[in-house]
Amino acid sequence: MLVGKMEPAAFERARAQVTDAVAPILDAVSRPLDVAHDMIGEGKTLLALREENARLRAGQDRLLQWQAIARKLETENKALRELLNFVPAPDTKHISARVIGDSGGAFARTMILNAGSRDGVRKGQAVITGAGLVGRVQEVGLRSSRLLLLSDLNSRIPVVIESSRVRGVVAGTNGETLRLVHLPPDVVAAPGDRIVTSGHGGALPPGLPVGVVSVVGESGIEVEPFVDPARLEVVQTLDYGLDGIIEFKAGRAEKSR
Repeated sequence: MLVGKMEPAAFERARAQVTDAVAPILDAVSRPLDVAHDMIGEGKTLLALREENARLRAGQDRLLQWQAIARKLETENKALRELLNFVPAPDTKHISARVIGDSGGAFARTMILNAGSRDGVRKGQAVITGAGLVGRVQEVGLRSSRLLLLSDLNSRIPVVIESSRVRGVVAGTNGETLRLVHLPPDVVAAPGDRIVTSGHGGALPPGLPVGVVSVVGESGIEVEPFVDPARLEVVQTLDYGLDGIIEFKAGRAEKSR
């Protein structure tokens, strides 16, 4: 202090020299502290980004779940709206059922419905969608039933050509198209002719849409069904109170016993 008061200029020069000498040391010492401070700041930023990313992922997962639910409801709503396109007769009982299984294979075209005898489903009932006939009930359990599709090789449905009222039979081929058989020899169908049930045999009611003639050739007459079985989700079974062939076969079986 005495030297600084006596020779202030010399003291300032000496202090500046000491500061210059010590500055590199102070700079070297302060750098790790700055680096550590920066690392702590970056760590906090990364933690905040991770939390925000987790929140965004959770929100995205919830949105995807809601989207899946919305699509499922939209599909079900569409299927139910299609059922409304077909209006059965006033005295007809109809039971809605969902397709819960496909038991078909290379030699069978059947599906399992989640409605059975306790719901009013009976063997032989017509099964439809809003587009037309799907098939008929083949077997009935308490809580489920088996649907025999039109495309099954064992399926035979009495039909008429809607425009000419000529009778025939639509037979399944285990393929995507059906075959129109047992027509009178002098009758020729044309592509575009609509095929509907005739009601003969008493098993199915008349007038149910079946399909449209797609190919007329030497190999036969092919019918493209109105309903695509691969897209079946919700169907209706119709009870017109018709027993017909079903009851006759059962009675004959009892007599044979």
